[in-house]
Amino acid sequence: MDELRLKLAVQKSGRLTDPSLDMLGRCGLKLSRGKDQLMGFGENMPLDVLFVRDDDIPDLVQEDVCDLGLVGLNVLEEKRLELRERGHAARFQQIRTLDFGRCRLSLAVPEGVTFEGASSIRGKRIATTYPYLLQKYLRERDISADIVTLSGAVEIAPRLGRADMICDLVSTGSTLQANHLREVETVMESHAVIIRTPLALPPEKDEWVERLMMRIDGVQQVKESKYIMLHAPRSALPEIRRLLPGSESPTIIPLEGFPDKVAIHAVCRENVFWETLESLKKAGASALLVLPVEKMLA
Repeated sequence: MDELRLKLAVQKSGRLTDPSLDMLGRCGLKLSRGKDQLMGFGENMPLDVLFVRDDDIPDLVQEDVCDLGLVGLNVLEEKRLELRERGHAARFQQIRTLDFGRCRLSLAVPEGVTFEGASSIRGKRIATTYPYLLQKYLRERDISADIVTLSGAVEIAPRLGRADMICDLVSTGSTLQANHLREVETVMESHAVIIRTPLALPPEKDEWVERLMMRIDGVQQVKESKYIMLHAPRSALPEIRRLLPGSESPTIIPLEGFPDKVAIHAVCRENVFWETLESLKKAGASALLVLPVEKMLA
């Protein structure tokens, strides 16, 4: 029945779209979606994905149009502050922090403009699409400035004479460079998060929310992990343990016919570089094998 299918809102197009779909795919979701369709249908899970503007996701979740939302923390906190300013409490619940979509909301000034902290902000015009986050930043520092709210193209505001500086999202900084701007202050750090409706869900839906969160946890745990297998002398075990990057207690297996050697299996939660393998070999390891880890449940 349709009312027992979960609805998840994700960004229609932007920096979170591809990583969100990639994560859902790693969680086992097979999504059926036409090229221009705004909804995808989960073929093997009772989960439908709505593709919407990121600004709309918090409202869709707190108004119970969607059960879950995947959105940037910057968008979520801007909506939370907007609701508070209007005398309302945010009703969405943040239930997961995700390891992608990392960026920062920053102040930037035109190249060649001197910046000396608060004194360089006071009385200036700042263009942004995040007026509530910027107002909070200024208020906490007792800085008075004019906020120019724009719906887009913030980076060109100084060249058009509409602002003295901007407050916008930065990931690589290439957009700032292309527009001859220089990042000077970080207003907030952001990343992707998952939110859910404040209303109680039917048991069948609630179970699938828990299952989906468990799968997401498993995907995130192994994102950079590798499974290492190797042979080594028993005498080299202390050094091998020390060299294995980000590993918990490795599994030690006796080797038939070789009483002085063991097989070592370990999940390493950090990148395994060539230098690591070379150091392991120097310590006495042999038959080294490194495999990717796709899924892991604790």
